[in-house]
Amino acid sequence: MGAAAYVPRLIVTSGEPAGIGPDACVLLAQDAWAADLVVAADADLLAATAAALKLPLRIEAYDPSRPGAAHAAGTLRVLHIPTRSPVTPGVLDTRNAAYVIEMLDRACDGCMNGEFAAMVTAPVQKSTLLDAGFAFTGHTEYLAQRTRAALPVMMLLSGELRVALVTTHLALAQVPAAITKDRLLATLRIVHTDLERHFGLDAPRIAVLGLNPHAGESGHLGREEIEVIEPVLRQLRGEGLNVRGPIPADTAFAPRFLADADVVVAMYHDQGLPVVKHVGFGNAVNVTLGLPILRTSVDHGTALSLARTGKADVGSLRAALALAVTLVGGDADHAGT
Repeated sequence: MGAAAYVPRLIVTSGEPAGIGPDACVLLAQDAWAADLVVAADADLLAATAAALKLPLRIEAYDPSRPGAAHAAGTLRVLHIPTRSPVTPGVLDTRNAAYVIEMLDRACDGCMNGEFAAMVTAPVQKSTLLDAGFAFTGHTEYLAQRTRAALPVMMLLSGELRVALVTTHLALAQVPAAITKDRLLATLRIVHTDLERHFGLDAPRIAVLGLNPHAGESGHLGREEIEVIEPVLRQLRGEGLNVRGPIPADTAFAPRFLADADVVVAMYHDQGLPVVKHVGFGNAVNVTLGLPILRTSVDHGTALSLARTGKADVGSLRAALALAVTLVGGDADHAGT
C-alpha cells in the first residue's frame, strides 16, 4: 500500500473584517482544494457572512493535532480569533485593529514553526491599523519585521508576467536616495534565490529597469543608472547572475523584451505595478520574497462598499491560494476545483 499523498496545510488570514476578506473566504470554501485549508477569523463573522451571501457553510473548529486533509467544498476549518467589536460591513472600526494584527501574528508564527506550509492574506485597511497606533506600512514590511527578515521584496505576478520592486511603500521624493548599491544588490540576489527556490527557475533571467526616463539618457536625465545601477549589474554578472539592464521602463514591457525575461525588477511601486494590474487586475498575486516563510496575497484593497453584497470579485485571493498550493507541493491540477 503506497504512502498517502502529501496534503499541505495553509492558513488564510481573512483581513479587514468590514471589507471583502470574509466574503472571499466564504466563497473560496465553496470549492474543493488540494490542501488543508485553515482560515484565521472570527467564526461568528464567517457564519454571518455566509448567511448574508446565502451560501452554505459548515464551520469546523481548527484542531492542530488532527492530520491534514484536503479541503472539502462547503466546509471551513476556522482558527477562531474573536473580533474586539461588532462588525458592520463597510464601516471601519479601530477597535478591531488588534484583531487584524492578532490574525497576522498567529499565521506568521505558525508558518515559522512549521505548523503551516504557507500563509495567504486577504486585504487589510492600513489607515485603520495606523489610526489604532500600530506601526504598519504594509503586509510586506510587517511580516519581514515579524520574521526578522533583513529585506522583504514585493513581487506581483499575473500569468507569466512577474514584476518585483526595489522600493515599495515609499513617497516618490524619497525613492532616489533609497536606491543604494547595497539595497539593489540585496534585492536582486533575493529575487534570483527565491525564483530558484520557490518557482524552480534555473538561473532566472532578470531584467532591471532604470530609475529615470530613457534609463538616464547617458547621464543627461539623471545619474543613478551610471553611479548605482550599472555597477551593481556588473558585479552581479561577475557572480554568475543572469541580469541585464538598466532598461528604459517605457519599453521594457513590450512583448519582445518580456520574452527574454523571467522577472522585471522595477525601482519603485508605481513604475512596475500599473503594468501588472493592467494585465491582470483582480487575478494578480502578490508574493513576498526574502522571507523565511512563503506568503502570497491579493493585489487589491478592502473594497468596503462591496462587503456582504455578493458583488465582490475574489479572483485575486483565489489565484493567491492556488499559487501557494502549487508552490508548497500540492496538486496543482486539483487546486480550487
